[in-house]
Amino acid sequence: MSSILKALSQLGDPRFRNVLLKGIGLAIVTLFAISAVFLWVVGWIVPDSFTLPWIGTITWIDNVLSWTAVPVVILMSAFLMVPVASAMTGIFLDDVAQAVEDTHYPGLGPARKMPIGEIIGDTLRFLGVIVGANLIALLFYLFLTPFAPLIFWGLNGFLLGREYFQMVAIRRLPKADADRMRKANLGRIWLTGGLMAIPLSIPIVNVLVPVLGAAAFTHLFHSLPASTSARTSPDRAL
Repeated sequence: MSSILKALSQLGDPRFRNVLLKGIGLAIVTLFAISAVFLWVVGWIVPDSFTLPWIGTITWIDNVLSWTAVPVVILMSAFLMVPVASAMTGIFLDDVAQAVEDTHYPGLGPARKMPIGEIIGDTLRFLGVIVGANLIALLFYLFLTPFAPLIFWGLNGFLLGREYFQMVAIRRLPKADADRMRKANLGRIWLTGGLMAIPLSIPIVNVLVPVLGAAAFTHLFHSLPASTSARTSPDRAL
């Protein structure tokens, strides 16, 4: 909980704001592109006209389906806004972690810079996992409706905790050490992720989750004993 409170206290940092605006901007562009492609595919698949027995030639079906696709696109965009914004913001989360370290943990030395290709690959992978997992969870929401919020928070808390802690840890530790550290502190990581997942169900506030998550898990990482070696020997991560 203290990690989240520290993250909240730095929310006014201009670097936090810049990352948030970049993520939302890229998300809007991405969703616009997805919507345009979806509408184009609908128009391409549906013929301009076709003939039915006893009815004759139908020339208006493509227009009806195109207009029907509009609310589908709007609904799809609303559903995808948060995960897409999270994914796009994830490309810049290293800036958030660096801002936290500059403010609260000065003198650490340079962190490992991840290649942009690796960052984008990890971001797309996480987007696929979080969207796929939540689509599967819809079945559980239907059959276990009273427990739907707990399932949502638990599932997304686990995914957020795993992803953001790993992202922070590998800046300072070799991947194998980061994996061991994450597994050894699974309970605290999952709990922090669960607390971060609660705002996911609150419109507008939910777009802040990636930035707050990166900041909170940076604090959590540096509060764990195993991170001491990373503070004193940052070159190990290179």
